[in-house]
Amino acid sequence: MKESLYSLDYYRYYGYTKRNLFKEMFLPMELRFLKAFRKAQYYRNKKCFFLLYLFWESKKRILSRRTHLQIPTVTSIGPGMYIGHFGRVIINPRTIIGKNLTINTGVTIGQTNRGKRQGVPVIGDDVWIGTNAVVVGGIKIGSDVLIAPNAYVNFDVPSHSIVIGNPGTIIPNEYATKGYIEHPV
Repeated sequence: MKESLYSLDYYRYYGYTKRNLFKEMFLPMELRFLKAFRKAQYYRNKKCFFLLYLFWESKKRILSRRTHLQIPTVTSIGPGMYIGHFGRVIINPRTIIGKNLTINTGVTIGQTNRGKRQGVPVIGDDVWIGTNAVVVGGIKIGSDVLIAPNAYVNFDVPSHSIVIGNPGTIIPNEYATKGYIEHPV
């Protein structure tokens, strides 16, 4: 049986997918947001479930106001997303993100409207983005990439790299996210 994207997000938090009602009542706010986000995404294109879509979308918006997580329902995010702490996180709706993304407070993933890097980022698998990092423009972030806290990234980043500083500097590292991404899916 294929697991839901929410179950895989849940796995990233706890290391198992078996849930119970008691545990669901005390979920962290960021995981509650991810649940509403995934459910709204699931029901969005199913015409016979339009009311369920409206329910989950409204729940996601309420949680968005409480947690300051701004991730539109149309954003393409792979399985296994982990939000380290709730707090200001902004992701452009046209961003494409792979599996096992770990994102921390204060991160902005946005669009550039002019210049040679016009567009939104495409982010690979197994990426860790630190606190207050900014990733903008029509760039490609490879797989197994660690973006350090407060880094400004507006350039392509190859796989197996660490990015630090403002302006960002790339440091090749074969195991860039080893120890940073827990319970990968």
